[in-house]
Parts: sequence; structure tokens; C-alpha cells
Amino acid sequence: MQQPTVTLVVAMRNEAAHIEACLRSILAQDYPPDRLEVLVFDGRSTDASRSIAEAALDGRTLARVLDNPDVIQAAAWNRGIDMASGDVIGIVSGHATLGLGYVASAVAALERTGATMVGGPVHAVGEGAVGTAIATASVSPFGVGGARHHYATEAVEVDTVFMGLCRAEDYRRHRFDPRMVRNQDDELSYRILDAGGRIVCDPAIMSTYASRNSFGGLVRQQCSYGRWKVLVLRRHPRQVRVRQLIPPTFVAALGGSAGLAIVSHRGRRLFGAIVATYGCAAGLAALAAPAQTPIRARALLPAVFGAMHTAYGAGILAGLMRLRRETTPGGIGPAPRA
Repeated sequence: MQQPTVTLVVAMRNEAAHIEACLRSILAQDYPPDRLEVLVFDGRSTDASRSIAEAALDGRTLARVLDNPDVIQAAAWNRGIDMASGDVIGIVSGHATLGLGYVASAVAALERTGATMVGGPVHAVGEGAVGTAIATASVSPFGVGGARHHYATEAVEVDTVFMGLCRAEDYRRHRFDPRMVRNQDDELSYRILDAGGRIVCDPAIMSTYASRNSFGGLVRQQCSYGRWKVLVLRRHPRQVRVRQLIPPTFVAALGGSAGLAIVSHRGRRLFGAIVATYGCAAGLAALAAPAQTPIRARALLPAVFGAMHTAYGAGILAGLMRLRRETTPGGIGPAPRA
């Protein structure tokens, strides 16, 4: 039986540092080249991303670099879904590098499980002590709560997945919401679940993702994710999970107790208890990090956890306040600034 054709849609903007490794990993797939189409959409990069991508794909049939005038990933992926010739379509971040058997494993998982969407866990990598600590935190159960698609070690049903792959008809039925600058994959996943579909995370679908390498980059990323998550959950209230409510509750408690600490001894004790409890939990999570985690990165983990959780929680609270002020009746509401 002939293997299905697959189209991988890559979205990039100013990815000069990562796009060559991403595309080389696609071209190296142990999948028949004549059944693997590659569509790269460039969102008006101002660096050398486009020329690097064109050089990497030079001479490869079924591979093109195209324009994404709308810039955002959701628009690029929708263009790719419309243009794809494959029976199966997968989205790829320009920050990602695929394992050798990524495509073959994804096709096998779709056929074996009958799921609407499949993908693999996020294997983050970072540079330097800070980058390594951020990458470690992003796959830690303490760092991401019960989001199993970050650290699954066996095939399991999840509520969203990194770089999902679907049959072409399923992607064309659902598509990405072009209003979503962030969390567009979560929002699409929740529509799939609301429609009765299933999403499976299979660790055989291996890839790595280049994480942020600075505290500033981490805080900006997580705050943005939190703000956009509010819009996703507003549209899909049935997909709200307890883990998503913990960071904003923590930030609200921290901020409220800090305010009370200014005027009350009891407030100071409450603030100290919250900080001490969180610090102990973060410290224990750092000790539980994989044995190969470098000592300097391990030492930074409590601070990384704190930055991740407070930025995400603050983003959700900011998103809630903005939504309350500006939501338009009957719509998704005004989009927060990216």
C-alpha cells in the first residue's frame, strides 16, 4: 500500500538563526521525497531568513518559499492548508528541528489511533545556563502543570499538542483563526475537541524547539501567552482546566498580600507565607529536574519557575481586565496587542 502524501507548512519570520536547521531536518526525513511537500511562508523577514530558506530547498522538488504578507503564523498556516497537495498536513515552527522519523511516526499515529490530530511532546533546548533552565522548566510538570503534551512518555490523549498534524480534510474543516496572534494552535485544538474530535500526543513524533534564552524573553512570551489564553478560554469555556487558573490565582494572592503587607502585620505574614511556600515548591521541583541538568541551570530553575508563572498569571489577569473593558457583543473581542 502506498504511503499517503504529506505537506509540511513552515511559518517563519526573522528566523535566520534557526531556519536552516529546521529545513535540513525536514529534508532528511526517512519518508519518500516524492510524497513529502514543503511549503515555507515568510512573514516579511528583515533578516536573511528567506535567502537561507531558498538555499536550503534549492533543487528539491515539491518545495517552495512563499510570501506571508499578513506576517502572523495563523495566516501562514491557513495559506499552506489551502495550497497543500498532501493527504496529511502538518504545521512546523521555524524554531523547531524534526527528528528523522517525525513524518513517518505521525502518519502511523494517525492511522493507528484514528485521532483527528496527532503530535509529539515538546523537547525544548536552550543556550547557556539561563536558556537551559528555561528549556528544563518548559517540560517540567511543576512548570507547565498538567499539560501532558510537554512531557508525555507514552501515547496519550491531550487537549492540545505541539505542531499538530491532521488529515487534510480535517485541517480544511477547522483552519486557524486569523485573529489569533498567539495561542492559535490551542484555539484550533479546542474547536476540534468541541466538535467531538480526539488529539493524541505520541513521543515517537520527535522534535526539538529552541526556547528563549533570557529572562526578558521568557517574561514577554509568557505574558503574551496569558493574555491571548483569555480569548481562547472565553470561546471554549468547556476546555477550562484547573491548571490554567492556578497562575492568575497565585499572582492575585501575591499582589493582594503585598498590598496588605504595607498596612498590616498580618498581611506581611501572609505575603511571607506565600513567597516561602512557593519558594520551597520551586526548590523541590529544581531538585527533581533531570540528572543531566547542569548545576548552574538547576540553580536558576526556581527563579525561572517564578518568572514563568508570574508572567503567565499576570498576562491572564491583564487579558481579563482588557476583555471586560473592550469586548464587543457577539464576537471574540478586540485582540490584545502582540
